[in-house]
Amino acid sequence: MTLHGFILRNALRNKRRLTLTVFSVALSLFLFTVLQTALRELTEPPEVDDAALRLVVRHKVSLANVLPQKYQSRIERIPGVKWCSKFTWFGGIYIDEKNFFSQFACDADRLFNIFTEARVDPEQREAFIKEKTACIVGCKTMQRFGWKLGDRITLLGTAWPCNLELVIRGVYEGGIDETNLFFHHDYLDEALGKWSVAGMFWLRAENAEVMPELIERIDKMFANSAAATKTETERAFQLGFLSWFGNVRVLIGSICSVVVFTMILVTASTMGMTIRERAREIAVIKAIGFNARMVFGLILAESFGLAMTGGLIGCFGAWFLASHLDIYSLSRGFFVKFEVTAQILAAGLLIAAALGVLSSLVPAYGAIRASVVDRLRAPE
Repeated sequence: MTLHGFILRNALRNKRRLTLTVFSVALSLFLFTVLQTALRELTEPPEVDDAALRLVVRHKVSLANVLPQKYQSRIERIPGVKWCSKFTWFGGIYIDEKNFFSQFACDADRLFNIFTEARVDPEQREAFIKEKTACIVGCKTMQRFGWKLGDRITLLGTAWPCNLELVIRGVYEGGIDETNLFFHHDYLDEALGKWSVAGMFWLRAENAEVMPELIERIDKMFANSAAATKTETERAFQLGFLSWFGNVRVLIGSICSVVVFTMILVTASTMGMTIRERAREIAVIKAIGFNARMVFGLILAESFGLAMTGGLIGCFGAWFLASHLDIYSLSRGFFVKFEVTAQILAAGLLIAAALGVLSSLVPAYGAIRASVVDRLRAPE
């Protein structure tokens, strides 16, 4: 029998224990991979090149506070501002509260001058701009609800005391989020009775060099007003918005730490029981010439193989499911995409490898230090 065959035969001796341990490791690393992917999607929003030229002007206190619409004309007069549009989160309900998706009131004629990466048919774009009750919808949301051009939908107001009757005039693709719905800010103003407020302003700068100056000038302009502003880049705004969910990084990091610690205990316990059951066998192979290094190698190989088998099943199982399931629909639009990256897979497999090594140290040390004579005399 070869050395590899000997290791494999020992590992397969107690098939029930082997199966339970492997699948315990697999499930733990599946959970680790899913959580790390979720953390990445939440804390590292996707970026496009044009995002580097976009700024968001919002209320300094909170996103829940609104700004006067008259700020727009003053912002547009600042050198370096190419386009500026009002943006207001509507947050309406479509039929049922579970049908969540983002809805924004905007300046229809400026929307795609700011979000230049979004692709839309020119005729659909013109139809959207000309009709006050028209809306334009991302392709993912269109697919989710089975909508088509010309459909009429009703959004029931929650944050705003009005309901909106909209007709779909266009579909856009591309950009960082294909789930949004955009409609005319003028229509929202009319429905609210001319409140003349906006949730925020999105603007596009002429070039990247003027961005720092624009941030400073805009905030300085409104510093002493009743509604002071906070101007930030698109990425900073996205991360700030995610902070509403609390410290997601610490929460998920804590769960992953508990998962890894539990895996170490489970695998170390399995290896400890295995070595105790083979005490006489280990004494025999030591007696016939196996030195401490060789004994440690046998135990390490079995533990490492067990952990890596579970790691491969768990990590690549998560990758397979994320690649073949419609995560957007399953999460009801919460996750636009769910990509298990090579870095996350590598981290999971590295943990599995470390798990295999660490869980073998104590059992191997005990087996090496044990007296051959005492183990051979011990009753079976």
